[in-house]
Amino acid sequence: MNTATGAGRRLVGVRLRQPQRGVAWLWVFAVVAAVELVAVATDVLAAQWMAKPLLAPLLLAWLWRVRAADVPIAAGLLLATAGDIALLVPSETAFLVGMGCFLGTQLAFVTAFIGHRRPRPAAVTGYLALWTVANALLWPRLGELRLPVLGYSLALCLMAATATALGRRVALGGALFLFSDLLIGLGAAGTTAPGHGVLVMATYSAALFLISTGWVARPSDPGRGRRPRRRSDPAPPPA
Repeated sequence: MNTATGAGRRLVGVRLRQPQRGVAWLWVFAVVAAVELVAVATDVLAAQWMAKPLLAPLLLAWLWRVRAADVPIAAGLLLATAGDIALLVPSETAFLVGMGCFLGTQLAFVTAFIGHRRPRPAAVTGYLALWTVANALLWPRLGELRLPVLGYSLALCLMAATATALGRRVALGGALFLFSDLLIGLGAAGTTAPGHGVLVMATYSAALFLISTGWVARPSDPGRGRRPRRRSDPAPPPA
């Protein structure tokens, strides 16, 4: 007799969508992420050029392998790849291009998340409050980047807010993505700490991993299929 709960059945379904050979992509991602962190810590730009642009594509390859590469998520990861490449170029123009690419990433993720399940108003309110406070603190020190950061950070906070509706893993990924980009904003404002670059990349890599794997493990889409009738429900009237 099958006594698994609904949650258990969902987990089994997730495992069935993740063939063992597909896990190799996640191991490669972990190795590449480690190489990137070492490269950032030792300031080896050539290694960063080799490792950083592979992070998002490796997760996309895994999502494709487990048949969970939905179009908005795939688009978000591709735009993140373009943003990663742009941010490797040391210029303000490249920084703005990278910000534009990641703006597309956030909007793509919001489209995917909100199309699956609506977030609670409290989550949206909390992240908007954080957006207001962070921009108020950084505004005097951002100079010409004020308006681009204002718009991008709004999309980022909306992404993190909508991520809260898809389970703890995606929610944590959204929060880490926001934290990573907040560190970049602080750096643009002239505030850094020891290990700043390593912390930015560690939280960013973890964010991509959690969002991607959490997307596969998300709860079943609401409203798909008919609600099973409980025994206590009255039988439908005859036609």
